[in-house]
Amino acid sequence: MKKITRYFFVLIFFSLFSFQESSADLLKPNNELKPFDVVKIQLSALKNNNKPYQNAGIEQTWKFAHPSNKKFTGPLSRFIKLLNDEGYNVLLNHIEHKIVEIFKSEKKFIYEVIILDREKIFFKYNWQVEKFLNGGSLNNCWLTTSVSLPTSLGSSI
Repeated sequence: MKKITRYFFVLIFFSLFSFQESSADLLKPNNELKPFDVVKIQLSALKNNNKPYQNAGIEQTWKFAHPSNKKFTGPLSRFIKLLNDEGYNVLLNHIEHKIVEIFKSEKKFIYEVIILDREKIFFKYNWQVEKFLNGGSLNNCWLTTSVSLPTSLGSSI
């Protein structure tokens, strides 16, 4: 009986802790990703912001923020507050998004992003990514340098 009890305890222990995901499971910038991929990764994460854990989408987005952008937004805790404020909070758990390239150069891409938020209102953002060329582990990676404030496009109904 002790062996069975111990077996179930071990089984329960591993099943509880083996399926928890952490920030180690988030995608990291690499020079194989294209500019569109970076924006898609960020928007897909924000669409499911609290999966697999609270604010995972915001954290994923922050990982692809350019260092110059992080100087403006501050550490992750401040970035979480920023995205929960009016203007950017419609990105969180939105219904759908569309990404359209509107400008490209060798070192910079700008996309028009249309978001359908939870209230079924459309918003437009300009999302800019630039190639990081200052060496280190981020060298030649595409990273987000700015996201405009939204423009409301009205209701979908």
